[in-house]
Amino acid sequence: MEEVLRFVHVIGATVLFGTGAGIAFFMVMAHRTRDAATIAHVAGTVVVADALFTATAVVLQPITGAWLALVVGWPLSEGWIVLSLALYAVTGLFWLPVVFIQLRLRDLARRAASAGEALPPAYFRLYRVWFAFGFPAFFSVAAIFWLMLNRPAVALW
Repeated sequence: MEEVLRFVHVIGATVLFGTGAGIAFFMVMAHRTRDAATIAHVAGTVVVADALFTATAVVLQPITGAWLALVVGWPLSEGWIVLSLALYAVTGLFWLPVVFIQLRLRDLARRAASAGEALPPAYFRLYRVWFAFGFPAFFSVAAIFWLMLNRPAVALW
């Protein structure tokens, strides 16, 4: 059972990290074109990928992690686990607004493309927020990977 839980947990973490990095890459590349139709298409795909892959992994990670800790015998009060959970919360605080920003970016690009107009200033303001929010989320997930792999002795209490 432990091996299966570890496998599922690692796959979930990989999906979370990989989908996030892939989404960021494709959104940045689409944005660089400044073409509303391209951005609308890519942002539409990104919204689907986030809902299908990222959201699923976001829900399953704490479940598989808690179950794995229970099976292995790690108390959830272990310092590295507490830090991992705190970083997971930080990631969520930045990811949730990004989901809604992506929807808005998609809609703004769709409107501009269908009207044959340039992207509006609101698009560029939201894109800058979307871009900035990616950094703390990305580095938090990278730190979680490090904590999970190294399980350092961290005294929090």
